[in-house]
Amino acid sequence: RLANAATPLWRLPYQEQLQVKYERQRKVLQTLASRLEELGTDVQKPGGLCCPLQPVVPSPVINGYRNKSTFSVNRGPDGNPKTVGLYVGTGKARNIVCVKANHMENIPPKHKQVAQCYEEFIHRSPLDPCLLFHEGGHWRELVVRTTSRGHTMAIVTFHPQELGQEALATQKALLKEFFTCGPGTVCALTSLYFQESTMTRCSHEQSPFQLLHGEPHIFEEVLGLKFRISPDAFFQVNTGGAEVLYRAVGELSQAGGDAVLLDICCGTGEQWPLSKIIGIEVVEKAIEDARWNAAFNGISNCEFHSGKAEAVLPQLLSSWEDARPLVAVVNPSRAGLHYRVVRAIRNCKSIRRLLYISCKPEGEAMRNFLELCGPPEPKKKLAGEPFAPTLAIPFDMFPHTVHCELVLLFTR
Repeated sequence: RLANAATPLWRLPYQEQLQVKYERQRKVLQTLASRLEELGTDVQKPGGLCCPLQPVVPSPVINGYRNKSTFSVNRGPDGNPKTVGLYVGTGKARNIVCVKANHMENIPPKHKQVAQCYEEFIHRSPLDPCLLFHEGGHWRELVVRTTSRGHTMAIVTFHPQELGQEALATQKALLKEFFTCGPGTVCALTSLYFQESTMTRCSHEQSPFQLLHGEPHIFEEVLGLKFRISPDAFFQVNTGGAEVLYRAVGELSQAGGDAVLLDICCGTGEQWPLSKIIGIEVVEKAIEDARWNAAFNGISNCEFHSGKAEAVLPQLLSSWEDARPLVAVVNPSRAGLHYRVVRAIRNCKSIRRLLYISCKPEGEAMRNFLELCGPPEPKKKLAGEPFAPTLAIPFDMFPHTVHCELVLLFTR
């Protein structure tokens, strides 16, 4: 059941998986063409698409490609409340169970090993797991991050409930001991982090990641550059696929050497061959990583701004007086871009090329596409000349699932 829920295409030969994904992306482009048609913008191309669609670029790694996995703690199919795995079922149907991820094709053996050890640790612990916040309990999810350099980072989330500092210190010491001297030593962790959290998800600023053992960062190499990764920094989940994606984005930006690249939602900061790169990212630690990455790799043409894109970008662009052409790259979460970001991009005359990288183009991103390409709307302060979809290239970053990253090139 778990394999079918999380990786529904796992039984299909890989070429057939790519075909399924191609069809999904074709529907997205057809939808965009018809929605724009309704707004009075004619972009119809052969096949009813809004622009040419290239075949799906395959992932160089098909099994065990994930460099980050998040494991939950909850009741297993056997009723054991201390099961570490992935959820199956829905809250609505009240049939959620936590199933071990041992047979998942997309999760590497190292992640499964750390999850198994964490399960053994919480089994030994006298403290209960935290299944529902208001019902007490402490042990919560585990995040495992690995790199091709052989580094492994584990992050354990813990609900403190009413525990005092002394009791918390005891739990941290036991966790550290288990992974450095006990059965968990087989995991050979590079970093072990602990986060006390009373929320479902929380940032380092809200509740610091506490380093219990090892190095504060793990390191990865992409396209010959070295990247350092913090516990909560965004990094593409498929490193080999990311290399293919970033190489293509570099080529698609087609911005001669004098162009300035605006990288919105830049994460740990990719470096492109341009005269200047400006990165914007909300996660403070990711910006620290991005600055370190640029300096370490001897790249001096980058500047990074920390904060929400909707606050930073309108300010940055309203005072933009640089004569150099501006190319924008956006890679937002599934929630898409904030309206203020779209408005700032559209109303900035210097931006002639925009690359939108979306992991869910049929979702909120569709709203962004319409805002970027529809006719001017004075009421919404969308005054700038509309963009036009020019080319679409899907990249398979998630084999065995129905998802892929769609890169849409918009020009005007």
